[in-house]
Amino acid sequence: MYEIVEEKVFIMNNKEKALGYFGRSFHCSQSVIAAYADECGLTEEQALKLGACFGGGMRKGEVCGACTGALMVLGMMFGQYDENDLKSRETANVVNDKMLDRFVVKCGSYKCKDLLGCDISIPEGKEYARSNNLFKELCPKMIATAIDILEEIIEETDES
Repeated sequence: MYEIVEEKVFIMNNKEKALGYFGRSFHCSQSVIAAYADECGLTEEQALKLGACFGGGMRKGEVCGACTGALMVLGMMFGQYDENDLKSRETANVVNDKMLDRFVVKCGSYKCKDLLGCDISIPEGKEYARSNNLFKELCPKMIATAIDILEEIIEETDES
């Protein structure tokens, strides 16, 4: 006698993947680039290593790691690799500006220290962020927002 068991396959979208990586304690930058590893022609390991030094605004509270992860994705998809291909250079410049400009409109800034309201490059700022759960509560929202914007830009750029 055979029993048929229905298997369910859940396919996660890139936002869910990124939030999953972040939930496993990867940096915001790693989470975004790793979620798009397949689309960028990277292995998971390569993507995680590539994004490893960009979390927390490069640990200095500068450009939000979710934004830098998104910019890495855009660079892999639309960036210039041929010195004579000036069209791809222009495309990369345009998508870069769109990403950061739209992030500012939605979040008020693209700088980690502005978003968190503290300077995580110093021990007191890092402790403030931890004790106020900013990394756990605010950073996932930044990742989700960055991916929403990234998806819009990819769609627009693919259509043109």
